[in-house]
Amino acid sequence: MREATPDRSPSDEGPVHGPDEEAQVIVVGAGPAGSSAAFHLARAGVDVLLLEKSGFPREKVCGDGLTPRAVHQLIRMGVDIKAPGWTRSRGMRWVAGDHRVHIDWPSLGRYPDFGLTRSRHDFDDILARHAVAAGARLRAGVKVTGPSTDRAGRVTGVTATTTATKEPLTFRAPIVVAADGASARLAIALGLQRDARRQIATAARRYYRSPERSREDYLELWADLRFPDSDAHLPGYGWIFPMGDGRVNVGLGALPHRKHGSADLRAALDRWLDRTPSAWGLSEENAEGPVRSAALPLGFNRHPLYTRGLLLVGDSGGMISPWNGEGIGQAMEAGEVAAETAALALALPPGPGRERVLRGYPVEMNRRWGRYYRLGNAAADLVFSRSGFQPVLNRYVMGSPFLLNTLARLLTNLTDRPSRDLVDHLLNGVVRVVPEPRTRTGR
Repeated sequence: MREATPDRSPSDEGPVHGPDEEAQVIVVGAGPAGSSAAFHLARAGVDVLLLEKSGFPREKVCGDGLTPRAVHQLIRMGVDIKAPGWTRSRGMRWVAGDHRVHIDWPSLGRYPDFGLTRSRHDFDDILARHAVAAGARLRAGVKVTGPSTDRAGRVTGVTATTTATKEPLTFRAPIVVAADGASARLAIALGLQRDARRQIATAARRYYRSPERSREDYLELWADLRFPDSDAHLPGYGWIFPMGDGRVNVGLGALPHRKHGSADLRAALDRWLDRTPSAWGLSEENAEGPVRSAALPLGFNRHPLYTRGLLLVGDSGGMISPWNGEGIGQAMEAGEVAAETAALALALPPGPGRERVLRGYPVEMNRRWGRYYRLGNAAADLVFSRSGFQPVLNRYVMGSPFLLNTLARLLTNLTDRPSRDLVDHLLNGVVRVVPEPRTRTGR
């Protein structure tokens, strides 16, 4: 197994060697989902080819905040989270009107009791390096244009071009993992359309120089944001996440409002920041870079998650949580499940047995998140998209430590199984009575 030297960027792994390459598994996209899948595949001894259109390091629109669930995945991968650049958080600070409360991350058997922040500029680079060090073959500067299929319509690889010279390329593998983000180019090419009933949120973020807030112990969330041109509550929340390097990541995410439609996020961000103390420095003169925005596909909005040799992970499968807009931990967890599924399938000869294993991937993802996401989709449709978080974070909830802790663990999907305390019993019981969504698999 080839090791990558720690001081090399994944982009230094070299150009594509010729127009054709083969592997046991191709992973398209080297974000958190793709790099996690490639890492776990390589650790399992699978010959995996990781294709990425950009170079490293690179920017991504993200809040940069990692909950304990995401930290758990980093620990499983052996990432050194004690190295310089990682900033730990003790919990969340929620702001709603005149109320400000602190909620520490819970001490659970399954997850660590701290979160992290790290710029995606660094984070994706670290995960890609980790995958390469485990033995994955990374090809940066390769834009995948579509799937290759045989006469039966089964995926046999992908077609691509180099981003620099537009040279046509072909990559072959019996299994392809689509981690190509919200664009979902591969899924759409195979006819896997987005579920129009599921909403798509939008997020916008910007970095500010703010030494006063940069080393805070808590991720700050504001739930009382309003539309820029009215007093209607924005169906979402704003965040201020400390980066530990003199900067903060400031942004907001929102669903389309049932009555007022989509908000101008840049204007909403400006209206919100006008309310913050001037000492925080969240003003134009302290801004670094432009406001950037991105779509957030929520709640399993694309089905099936597997068809004809193609597995969808992360944003390509609409795996962002409908409860809080978190996507990194979900992408990494799905990448691990996809890797385990593919490795097990490759242990069998091509045929019905291998196909049965691959069809188990959406079944497992539905087992993990199906009921929880179904409940979250209902909450987004019935509550959040109509009036945001403000009705939920009323003065009774904000004044009750038990209710706050319960709501926080519901929004972040942090419970032990089997249950260890009353909150676990309550939340696990509520999710358990939600009817399980029907698992759909492709032919």
